[in-house]
Amino acid sequence: MPLLVEGQRVRLPQSAGDLVRAHPLLEERARLLRGQSVQQVGPQGLLYVQQRELAVTFPKDGSISILGSDDATTCHIVVLRHTGNGATCLTHCDGTDTKAEVPLIMNSIKSFPSHAQGGRLEVHLVGGFSDDRQLSQKLTYQLLKLNDREENGNHFPIIYGIAVNIKTAEIYRASFQDRGPEEQLRAARALTGGPMISIYDAKTEQLRIGPYSWMQFPHVDFWLQQDDKQILENLSTSPLAEPPHFVEHIRSTLMFLKQYPSPTNVLFPGNKALLYKKNEDGLWEKISSRSYQ
Repeated sequence: MPLLVEGQRVRLPQSAGDLVRAHPLLEERARLLRGQSVQQVGPQGLLYVQQRELAVTFPKDGSISILGSDDATTCHIVVLRHTGNGATCLTHCDGTDTKAEVPLIMNSIKSFPSHAQGGRLEVHLVGGFSDDRQLSQKLTYQLLKLNDREENGNHFPIIYGIAVNIKTAEIYRASFQDRGPEEQLRAARALTGGPMISIYDAKTEQLRIGPYSWMQFPHVDFWLQQDDKQILENLSTSPLAEPPHFVEHIRSTLMFLKQYPSPTNVLFPGNKALLYKKNEDGLWEKISSRSYQ
């Protein structure tokens, strides 16, 4: 089955290495992306996508101009774009249920009508590296040259995050200070095993969060008592390669789960979703109420 990868029409490979060898232009484009400096992306017009989330929109969106995600080590960030109508999906995959996630990603793009003739799908994969447990390689193969650098015998990803400009289709290396709204709530859903979900309605230009439910996180007090080394070794798929804020992020999420062991009604009054929309300054503004502090 042919598809367009980084603008080049290819057939599905037997392995990621076969793909690169058959299409050297892909390796060159990957090299150019790796060589970019990292851009700090501000919150204006940004829709940040967390792990096990996807968001899709199109160039006529009046609220969102940038989709982005970061902190990908063994995870992969996938961008799927239709060249006809410009509909673009960005998702942060961790390999939990790739077989179910790929149709979800495809259908998110298909939900946008295409009036342009000859439109094709472009897919961009960013993330993964030569980790000790080979989780990255497995996920790369499931989804379709690894993003790897070596330092003192240890392997690290080169690119941790990307952004895509919905208007121009430009993809570039990026990092983000603002990962909201509701960063802890969304992170708690992922840490407790929530599946891949779509978080944005391009028709209403609203971000929809929940309602979610989760089981009480096991031994949360025990994990909160552990030192940084134990958290890295036990709650990360790549302890040596995590960004500096990883442990702080995990501790914050565990504290959130301790405070809210069951989210129904407490975090989602009336079991209704939390809705956000961009204001005139391009920042998220809540348009539905919540009761928790």
